[in-house]
Amino acid sequence: MKALLLAVTLANPILFVTQVPVPGDFTTVASAFGNQVASVAEAPRGGDLWIRYPDGTTKNLTRTAGFGNGGMQGAASIAVREPSVHWSGTKALFSMVIGAPSQQFVWETYHWQIYEITGLGENETPVIRKIANQPASYNNVSPFYGTDDRILFTSDRPRGGEAHLYPQLDEYEEAPTVTGLWSLDPASGDLRLLNHTPSGLFTPSIDSFGRVIFTRWDHLQRDQQADSDATAGGTYGTFDYADESANAARLDQRIEVYPEPRSSRTDLLAGTNLQGNSINHFFPWEMNEDGTSEETVNHVGRHELFGYFDRSMNDAGLSEFNGGSGNRADNIFQLHEDPAQPGVYYAVDAPEFQTHASGQVIRFAAEPGRTADNIAITYITPRSTRDVPDGTPAADASGHYRDPSPLADGTLLAVHTSEMRGDVNDGSRAAPKSRYAFRIKTMVSQGGVYVPGQALTQGIQGTVSYFDPDVLVTWSGEMWELSPVEVRARTRPARRTTPLEEPEAKIFREENVDPAAFRANLQSRNLAVIVSRNVTSRDAADKQQPYNLRVTGTSTQKVVGSSKLFDIAHLQLFQADQLRGLGGTTAPREGRRVLARVMHDPAAKNAPTSGPAGSVQIAADGSIAALVPARRAMSWQLTDAAGTPVVRERYWLTFQPGEVRVCAACHGVNSHDQLGAPAPTNSPEALRSLLRAWKASQTTPPRHRAAGK
Repeated sequence: MKALLLAVTLANPILFVTQVPVPGDFTTVASAFGNQVASVAEAPRGGDLWIRYPDGTTKNLTRTAGFGNGGMQGAASIAVREPSVHWSGTKALFSMVIGAPSQQFVWETYHWQIYEITGLGENETPVIRKIANQPASYNNVSPFYGTDDRILFTSDRPRGGEAHLYPQLDEYEEAPTVTGLWSLDPASGDLRLLNHTPSGLFTPSIDSFGRVIFTRWDHLQRDQQADSDATAGGTYGTFDYADESANAARLDQRIEVYPEPRSSRTDLLAGTNLQGNSINHFFPWEMNEDGTSEETVNHVGRHELFGYFDRSMNDAGLSEFNGGSGNRADNIFQLHEDPAQPGVYYAVDAPEFQTHASGQVIRFAAEPGRTADNIAITYITPRSTRDVPDGTPAADASGHYRDPSPLADGTLLAVHTSEMRGDVNDGSRAAPKSRYAFRIKTMVSQGGVYVPGQALTQGIQGTVSYFDPDVLVTWSGEMWELSPVEVRARTRPARRTTPLEEPEAKIFREENVDPAAFRANLQSRNLAVIVSRNVTSRDAADKQQPYNLRVTGTSTQKVVGSSKLFDIAHLQLFQADQLRGLGGTTAPREGRRVLARVMHDPAAKNAPTSGPAGSVQIAADGSIAALVPARRAMSWQLTDAAGTPVVRERYWLTFQPGEVRVCAACHGVNSHDQLGAPAPTNSPEALRSLLRAWKASQTTPPRHRAAGK
């Protein structure tokens, strides 16, 4: 079980996993998305959980604890992934799938489940136990400990547990995806959905400030498969279910109401001033441990990370975004905080396909309080390491990287392959051969950039056979090494909460409403409240959507220059419903894709307006306040008095039961708004109106006696 000593000496042990290489890079175990699939073809069995001690010796923890085997992979075979160490440094969580078909042509269903390992010391015997009360029939991956020792993880369990909605299909390729981040108390079985992600989230953790940080896939756009079926002779068989129920009617239609059509749908855009909306990126996100205050890390967005994106409509006052001279990052995967520099984060910028989410190592500072426009990307490895080159690689292209792992002593580890081409199977289905040889290595600074140093192991060999299930696959060679994590004790950060700020607290006081009682009432009805102080205020950088805004019939406006003034009157809300089916109405395939539908949750009863369905009135001071359903992805747009969209949200956001979520402005102001002013601090009058309506609904009207009595 132990290897010979190596030259690299580290301060602490390193947990990592081995994985039988899989050349395919679409919804396989190391892919950028859809990697939660547990079938043998997507996650070949034969890998293990390992530990490397400071002196270089290694131990196969799963084999020592009685799990897994080499050779023919059958009922006792395993694959493992994503270890995460407890605050004490004495135990760890990881995900493991057990079992493989024992004979050809037998299709069996397997699931990733969460396990905990103790006995990590060099002279200890490891013990592995399955975590109790986790969703048993779903894939539970990326586990980590909360500050209160609840277990947080991603899962493909349906948002509300409805088995007929399984699996949720992503907004891009309509492939199965995880539904969000979940929180579990193993002792009681209390399970909570912390956020609902229509296309999934990845590699979550808790940073030193108590923020849950993760990569989220943002793809809020119309269905490209449905567009293909409608215009290009597609064969996806897209259709709509009438509702989310198990027996919902299957409708021969493809209705989409939000956002605007994709840029490729020139037929739908003809005669409008719209450019079309296409969005597809993996950004860093944060939230509190209870799921509240979900937003991109420090409100960073396309203006800070991208080099270019288009304006929303053809209007002389709007402009395309062409980024400045700063470094860009197209996708941000495998986000990890540097323990030696709190608030500094390492990640990988990688393509969606071909490289198993490996690419260029980057770094940025984003401690709480740093404004998004002061977040700058530093290239740790050359930009040439991000992509698959078209032709001869650049001279400084040192390979592809993933899983950057900064250690407490300042050492940087990363998983590296020298291969620059996209991965394909250079062998056959029965004898696969990946081009990628992922090994964990130290990173060494050389001439201002980092290059791979020494490997942490001498290479771990494996020989396995398995049914995939139709073909007997035989593989022998060097295992992939993935997901290194340092085994050490860490200080638990304080549990992070978001206080009610003074502008809103003032309204609660003046209306004599106890915020705690109000939140408890919302929680009992699975509702949240969203508040914005002045939706005419927008970040100075955002000139791609209308920013010369005025509340209809008022003098509340933010106007710059002489470009067109847009009146706004309502905020229209949309909820994410799983309604889009694939495969035709006669014999549809399993699962449904999310579509945006006008908010219709019966519990979210807002004051009636003259605006479009699902809308609330913008108050005279520019504020809005609205009841929204909790634990369901939501989005929205500002409209004029006639209901014509003016400014559209580009992301899904989730709210928790009882949450009062406040944004100072519609596109949150970083340093200053379009007029150079700071974020609004007015007490929002729309919240006052909502609280008054709520108070009236809590009071039972007196009974009137009959006349003459």
